[in-house]
Amino acid sequence: MDGAALKEWRKAERERLLDLRRVLSAEERAARDAALIANLENVLGDVRGKVVSLYWPIKKEPDLKPVMQRVTDLGGICALPIVEKYGQPLVFKSWAKGEPLERGVWNIPVPAKGEVVTPDIAFAPVVGFDRNCYRLGYGGGFFDRTLASLSPMPFVIGVGYAQAEIPTIHPQPFDIPMSVIVTETEVIK
Repeated sequence: MDGAALKEWRKAERERLLDLRRVLSAEERAARDAALIANLENVLGDVRGKVVSLYWPIKKEPDLKPVMQRVTDLGGICALPIVEKYGQPLVFKSWAKGEPLERGVWNIPVPAKGEVVTPDIAFAPVVGFDRNCYRLGYGGGFFDRTLASLSPMPFVIGVGYAQAEIPTIHPQPFDIPMSVIVTETEVIK
């Protein structure tokens, strides 16, 4: 598949997968989120003293806010990603429940204060994914660009619903696979 065809395929596939997510009822999403969070328990491990980057859910992504609290309760440091400049890697700032948030790019809540940190573990929401742990995101390249800039590379957990699995994302040289993908039904390594 040439570059132009791949770009069009990814755009259409994103829209199809987002539509599947949009039609889930709030009750169905809550049930899937609970099962997904239970599967995360088998992956997360000891977070004491580690920086764990999560995300604020948008576009009906799995809601991992309970994991944020659990990380803090277990002695980890939560961080949220921030788009500071388009075309540049994300910046991560520490955040704990009760600390102020402000609206960032696309009106996503981001820490109003917090220290700039480097994650040991990073969660990435997926629009789609394949069995090789490649992630289809929203198409901005922020997450892959960020992972390419981090040294050492954090343990990266792709998070999404099982219905987002596709045979392949047709990975390109700039696509970086996740360490694992966690859904409500399984953990893919």
